[in-house]
Amino acid sequence: MNNIKIIFSIKDLENLTGIKAHTIRIWEKRYNLLQPDRTDTNIRNYSLSSLQKLLNISFLNNSGYKISKIAQLADDEIPIKVREIASRAKVEDHAINAFKLSMLNFDQVLFYNTYNNLIENKSFNEIFYSIFLPLLNEIGLLWQTDTITPAHEHFITAHIKQKILLNIERLQSLEPKPVSKTFILFLPDNEVHDIGLLFINYQLRSKGYHTIFLGESVPMSSLVSVLEFFNEITFISYFTVNPEVGEIPKYLNDFKSLLLSSATTNLMLLGPKLLSLDENLDLPEGITIYDSIENLVKDI
Repeated sequence: MNNIKIIFSIKDLENLTGIKAHTIRIWEKRYNLLQPDRTDTNIRNYSLSSLQKLLNISFLNNSGYKISKIAQLADDEIPIKVREIASRAKVEDHAINAFKLSMLNFDQVLFYNTYNNLIENKSFNEIFYSIFLPLLNEIGLLWQTDTITPAHEHFITAHIKQKILLNIERLQSLEPKPVSKTFILFLPDNEVHDIGLLFINYQLRSKGYHTIFLGESVPMSSLVSVLEFFNEITFISYFTVNPEVGEIPKYLNDFKSLLLSSATTNLMLLGPKLLSLDENLDLPEGITIYDSIENLVKDI
């Protein structure tokens, strides 16, 4: 079965570009900016080239160009104008759009060309915080609304993970700090979304800390064995889809009982699932929840 999406509804375009469907219809009627196909029941369908054009139009419009001026440009002039502006202005929006297009077209060359252009002027930290994180947040919403397929999500996340792993590998030759504290990074049972955790591992390694990355779906009971090897441990985990919100308090209490009996061990947590917790929930001693990767890293 072919899951690659090449035809988009007007709602898909709204989700992908941030331009309201009502506005898209007005631009079509008033400026003839897009020429959608229509079904027998008069429902609009859009091609990948239409999506690409609208992403470029959105970038120009957000950069201060009036839609009436954009409409006067020929189709082949629009991407040229986008490149001109992106080369001298804020590049984040243009880069995010380019990464979206690479995802939708499964275009590895576009992904790497976009990344290589960014890394010439930005650090990897800047790219992750200002571009990859907003992109991943958008992709989560696009997946939930069926605008993209799991294949699209896996494509883009795999390439982002490759970049994180490459930067971690470059740190292997750095002389670590004297070992005093060990960071154990893991994901709980049935949790596989590890990009955030990988980036935290990169941040800790770049600061010279000793880290052990255990990765996805680690049973709590299996963490007991690391207590025998290290005296001062900070566990770090990221809850994206698991555990369920209602199960989190029990998970935290069990974690405290099983793994945080010593005053020298603690647990740092973050992730979307934790944002839904009751703000009045009393956290077990030694457990701290953070609202962002940046704030967690600053606290270390």
